[in-house]
Amino acid sequence: MPYWLTILLIGLGIYVAISLVLYFIQDYMLFKPEKLPEDFEFFYENQITEEYNINTRDGATINGLHFKSPDPRGVVFYLKGNSKSIRGWGKFAVDFTRHNYDVIMVDYRGFGKSTGRRTQKAVKRDMQVVYNQIKEKVPEKYIILYGRSLGSGFAAKLASMNHPRMLILDAPYYSLSKVAKKYIPFMPLSLLIKFPMPTYKWLKYVKCPIHIVHGTDDQLIPYKSSIRLSKINPGLTTLYSVIGGGHKDLNQFESYHKMLSNIVNSKPQKVDLEGSSINVKHASKPKKANAKV
Repeated sequence: MPYWLTILLIGLGIYVAISLVLYFIQDYMLFKPEKLPEDFEFFYENQITEEYNINTRDGATINGLHFKSPDPRGVVFYLKGNSKSIRGWGKFAVDFTRHNYDVIMVDYRGFGKSTGRRTQKAVKRDMQVVYNQIKEKVPEKYIILYGRSLGSGFAAKLASMNHPRMLILDAPYYSLSKVAKKYIPFMPLSLLIKFPMPTYKWLKYVKCPIHIVHGTDDQLIPYKSSIRLSKINPGLTTLYSVIGGGHKDLNQFESYHKMLSNIVNSKPQKVDLEGSSINVKHASKPKKANAKV
């Protein structure tokens, strides 16, 4: 066997081996779950909460929390990021309850007290089941979908299949395949990744207002991903920039809370463009009349 062919086969073997390792360990790289014992009791100071469980058709249990407002104007279905559990994420519910919105949070399969085998299809189905239960009690015109980081893709998918009042995406990715490509550009991710999460595809079918919030200094999911997403459904999309914000610290910025307050308290209004400059055309300079001799 020629020397060059031997080297080629060895290189190909190593490439295939790395691909297989990435395929089987990607769950551990992508998800950072925190497990909670079944008897764990949630507590949040000055918050009224109710814990609940939803049993899925494949035998899994989805655990969640309902943060209650005394006089709710609607409900926010908050889809969290890829780490820990709702034990820690629950602290962000106050950003909505203070505006008189109830908040629903759930742990994905394998997080907190939730059980079941985690796949993209299964989690999407779980989130739809939760959404269905919410809209049994609350008309969709009062439901806000909020997706944070990993949850932004699931929120976009839900919004594309339902009719919520609005969709808010916090530090969203164009697709998880694109994010992974940034770190391992030489691997065939379209074949390997189990959670491609093509947010950009789902946003095309969203019919409600879309609000995208992103920190300009986000090192994990670049700010430019939100710029790209904002161009997919531009007629319904507003992009909010948190100047200097990173991936995990937006809640530390006053500007973020101002943006969030404006978003959740806004009412959809049709803009009257009559009389605006949108169709104004600048005429060329008038020609000077020929001077008489």
